Amino acid sequence: MDASTTSRSPSLFIPTLYFASGLPYVIINNVSTIFYKKLAIENTQITLWTSFLYLPWVIKMFWGPVVDLNSTKRTWILATQFAMFLSLALIALSLQLPNFFFNSLTVLTIAAFISATYDIATDGFYLLALNPPQQAFFVGIRSLCYRLAVIFGSGILVILAGQLEIYLKNIPLSWTLSLGFSAVIFAVLFIYHRFILPFPEFNNSDEVKDSREQVPFWTIFISYFQQYKIGAILAFILLYRLGEAMLLKLASLFLLDKASLGGLGLSTTEVGLVYGTSGVIALILGGILGGVVIAKYGLKKCLWPMALAMNLPNAFYVYMAYSQPAISFVYLLVAVEQFGYGFGFTAFSVYLMYICKGEFKTSHYAISTGFMALGMMFPGIISGYIQQQVGYLAFFVWVCVLTVPGMIAMFFIPLDDD
Repeated sequence: MDASTTSRSPSLFIPTLYFASGLPYVIINNVSTIFYKKLAIENTQITLWTSFLYLPWVIKMFWGPVVDLNSTKRTWILATQFAMFLSLALIALSLQLPNFFFNSLTVLTIAAFISATYDIATDGFYLLALNPPQQAFFVGIRSLCYRLAVIFGSGILVILAGQLEIYLKNIPLSWTLSLGFSAVIFAVLFIYHRFILPFPEFNNSDEVKDSREQVPFWTIFISYFQQYKIGAILAFILLYRLGEAMLLKLASLFLLDKASLGGLGLSTTEVGLVYGTSGVIALILGGILGGVVIAKYGLKKCLWPMALAMNLPNAFYVYMAYSQPAISFVYLLVAVEQFGYGFGFTAFSVYLMYICKGEFKTSHYAISTGFMALGMMFPGIISGYIQQQVGYLAFFVWVCVLTVPGMIAMFFIPLDDD
């Protein structure tokens, strides 16, 4: 094995690795709600079953050691990318079947476990293939490429499906072609990475394995729950995004639903533009500004204002449900709401890193993000049922009320002045 295969410029593979991380996540958890809505599945069924798709990201910490101790991260990356290509192709084809909901949901569940495993392998590969200065340099690039994948999935793929709906007059076929396009992208990524990824573990895989075997996983897990004020920390993690967790699954459904049902009656293409393109761009800008503000003023001073910036714009959905505004105003309101969410979520992300200290901080962060996913899953499960019972207007009022528990939890969490 020559030097060129063990050491290549990270710019050749880091952007594509993290694009491949973001695309299936957004298709599985966000885009699925849109195509199920367009295929006439009820809101309660959509929110219930697609919320369960968060589960692999909740529990991925439990099979992380399997990825660490078996084979190499490079092999795991290639295997999961090929498996994702097959999964996306099967999801696309399943939409042509009479019992498409059960079949596609089954494959989406498998794809969710594959995607979560891919994330474990990719993050591990990042630590092995890049030295510390490179890791610091590329952290922003990998985040940007992940966000570009979100724009591509929730924006471009949705817009493509919307345009195909107009041209073909066939909604299932339009989504089959759009999702099939994403499968082709993964086939290309698999081939590309098969030839371009270096072999950083070629000489140090045994060393990595030995270091992992020195500390039992349960020791790390127990140490997480021995943190100071762990009860308040867990309450904060689970409740900080409670309102947003209720809103997330219903936002695109609200935009798509007919005015007679309380929605805005937007087309698939318009939803792709409103929520998946301009909304995601605003989300990214809010996240960037949030990082700058925290770096300048510190997390303790910024946490409350940033939490308010995330939660208060949820009231825009109350206004939209009440007044049914013009599409041009919807663009603005959703963009501002997403900007506030990106701004406030940055504070949450920084706090998750803040509480992860000591020799097990990487594993502790994985546990924290698992609880974060859990906090998104359960509210999403019941959100559709609540909306069907009370209507969109009352539901969005309830979303605003549910932002209060997370704000209360902030009084009790440990947070130093620095």
